[in-house]
Amino acid sequence: MRRLIAAALIGAPLAFAGPALAQQKTLNVFNWSDYIDESVLEDFTKETGIKVRYDVFDSNEVLETKLLAGKTGYDVVVPSGSFLQRQIKAGIFLPLDKAKIPNLQYAWPEVTKRLAVYDPGNAHAVNYMWGTTGIGYNVDKVKERLGDIPMNTWDIVFKPEILSKLKDCGVYMLDGPEEVIPSAMKYLGLEPDSKNPDDIAKAGELLMKIRPFIKKFDSSGYINALARGDICLAVGWSGDVFQAKTRAEEAAKKTKKKLVAIEYVIPQEGALMWFDNFAIPKDAKNVDGALLFINYMMRPEVAAKNSNYISYANGNLESQKYIDKAILDNPAIYPNKEVMDRLFIVTTNEPAVQRVITKTWNTFKRGK
Repeated sequence: MRRLIAAALIGAPLAFAGPALAQQKTLNVFNWSDYIDESVLEDFTKETGIKVRYDVFDSNEVLETKLLAGKTGYDVVVPSGSFLQRQIKAGIFLPLDKAKIPNLQYAWPEVTKRLAVYDPGNAHAVNYMWGTTGIGYNVDKVKERLGDIPMNTWDIVFKPEILSKLKDCGVYMLDGPEEVIPSAMKYLGLEPDSKNPDDIAKAGELLMKIRPFIKKFDSSGYINALARGDICLAVGWSGDVFQAKTRAEEAAKKTKKKLVAIEYVIPQEGALMWFDNFAIPKDAKNVDGALLFINYMMRPEVAAKNSNYISYANGNLESQKYIDKAILDNPAIYPNKEVMDRLFIVTTNEPAVQRVITKTWNTFKRGK
């Protein structure tokens, strides 16, 4: 049925259809930066005749502000799990017409089950990519300053006596309280999804001890900063660090200069597992186009193409047949069961708790 609809859209003259069909010929997508193989968008347009207007953001807070204000102008957005949870409660998204997304048959049951914590019955969202929040680092610069100590531990970040040794070569921190505060609580042996203000305060105290050694709070620029060798460590998202690694390798080949060696580790104490998901705002103008797009992105070959390009794991089990071996076999991207069991998720916060987190985070960023 969707192919018939797409064909009708392609073949129908715009002069006859007027503004309504012209609107259906455009799909407005709001996704994270550096998060898609752009040829996928071109291929979607060639197949359907629907032009994609593709905008990007670099934090859930930016997306949420637009969604809560209403009239976003977007047909497909990509919120992360805990934000998705509270946005669903706020009535921001349309329930999915799953009959129009037959490629859901390829969804990975393990990911779908974990996503259901945020979206009961998986009624409003489809997983696009998932990953972890861990440590990306410049191998040579860190070794020069720290020697051969193990890197797969939050000690590197949360022990001031260690992080201080990296201050001179640059440390970036994700500008994301929902990422960093739970990681700090996990390191302290607390429940990472704790809503207890005392636990949040303890995490804040730990963070304040390392504040003097953080050069910048950043959620996108650290990719190129790592790739160029401008910094030596970043608390960041798994796939972003692997993108930095790829860019560094490509630059070394092109310039014949020394390789900037980048690695990523999932701390042994445990790390945040997050999910970025397609959802349709209730004020979307092109709902059929949005469903068509989500279904297209759930094609195994398409999902694999995106994972191969951005180095993130996706929620499409069938796509693993087409994913590059170097990515699929990398335990930092597709962790084994032992590591998966150490990953944690965080759920949405009630307003009172969110205010505590926001205040704690702002104090941390200011350093006072």
